[in-house]
Amino acid sequence: MKIYFSGSIRGGQQDVEIYHEIIEELKQYGTVLTEHIGTKIKKNNMTDQEIHDRDMNWVIESDVLVAEVSTPSLGVGYEIGRALDMKKPIICLYRSINGKTTSAMIRGCTDLQCFEYATLEEAKKILKNQLTH
Repeated sequence: MKIYFSGSIRGGQQDVEIYHEIIEELKQYGTVLTEHIGTKIKKNNMTDQEIHDRDMNWVIESDVLVAEVSTPSLGVGYEIGRALDMKKPIICLYRSINGKTTSAMIRGCTDLQCFEYATLEEAKKILKNQLTH
């Protein structure tokens, strides 16, 4: 199985360790096409268009999209929207942070599987349940 993991990169660096742990868990179920999201941002020489085109090719190639949506991100929302258009299965994970929860546009979309978690262990159990069925 090819897994596209999506998480806020430019605005979500505070969550990079969480992304890393989720990616490590996802590797048990297949190939994670976007492993780099689990590391701190490093300067690269790619243009915005090159990043867009590479990532869209990965979304097309993927069998499932898993998104960590606790930190709002235009890019993550865009990827989810494109994956929805492609009829990809999509799993969204989120935490409530300082009393704030994720967007109603995500949680309210019946074509997405959305799950709240408080600990990484809960997130791993959710992924196991979703990816082994």
